[in-house]
Amino acid sequence: MENCGTDVTFEAAPQRVVTLNQTAAENLIHLGVGDRIVGSGYEIDKTPDEIVEQYESIPILSAHGQPMKYEKLLEAQPDFVYGSFASFFTAEQSGDREQLHSLGVPTYLTEFDCSYHESVAGANFELLYEEYRRLSRIFGVPAAGERLATEQQAVVDEALGALENRDTPLKVLWFYSTYAGTPWAAGPGGLPQYISELVGVENIFDDASTKWAEVSWDEVAARDPDVIVLADLTRGEPNDTAQEKIDLLKNDPLTRELGAVAGDRFITIPGRYMDPSYGSVYTVPALVEGLNRLR
Repeated sequence: MENCGTDVTFEAAPQRVVTLNQTAAENLIHLGVGDRIVGSGYEIDKTPDEIVEQYESIPILSAHGQPMKYEKLLEAQPDFVYGSFASFFTAEQSGDREQLHSLGVPTYLTEFDCSYHESVAGANFELLYEEYRRLSRIFGVPAAGERLATEQQAVVDEALGALENRDTPLKVLWFYSTYAGTPWAAGPGGLPQYISELVGVENIFDDASTKWAEVSWDEVAARDPDVIVLADLTRGEPNDTAQEKIDLLKNDPLTRELGAVAGDRFITIPGRYMDPSYGSVYTVPALVEGLNRLR
């Protein structure tokens, strides 16, 4: 199989899987192969109730909110490694893909992030569903991927059917978190941009150079979003939780004057929804509900 420009061979269905991040583990659980995960890492969010028991049985091989290290990965003796971020498949973190392949350990990296933060042409739910199909082939459960894709598309269709149309698109800021006080927001070439187009809103940073962009509060104020979508994260980094973001926005002399902030026009979603994963689809009903409420 070709994956992110790399040819990968799978001699047999994996039985000892390491997932480099929480959402990768959740994808496999929903495909019905979570019992094959022998270790996972990079937790950023609360686990959904429907899979919490199975997820909590998986050993976590990294510090909370931190990437897994190569030595910890090898200790788990995996026969397959799956991750959602190119930045984790590096020699400094969990080991690069070539390094792992040389040890006879095949890998899979989501096609949404073949290159770190780079915009992806055609980033949409079909790309996510194709990931399910490919993983289910790798694991020898080919029907599972198609089943999951069908179920998730039904969630999207139902949500879009409830959307109340507007004459003028609302301007939206997708606010992920801050790093050293600088805000990071969704740009083009990722699922937040695709979802914006799907529900008929305008992502205020759709002209950024990457799918996750380091922006500034001056830029945010100048673009004056009508609505702010907040990622609610539990990694423990500054301004990770939705409430911390709201407090930040309301206390800053510049942003507290914005109409979206003064009018409490916030929509909160779990942080993992902004990453390409099973949870991403549920951004659509959450966004539709929030937009309808803010009429």
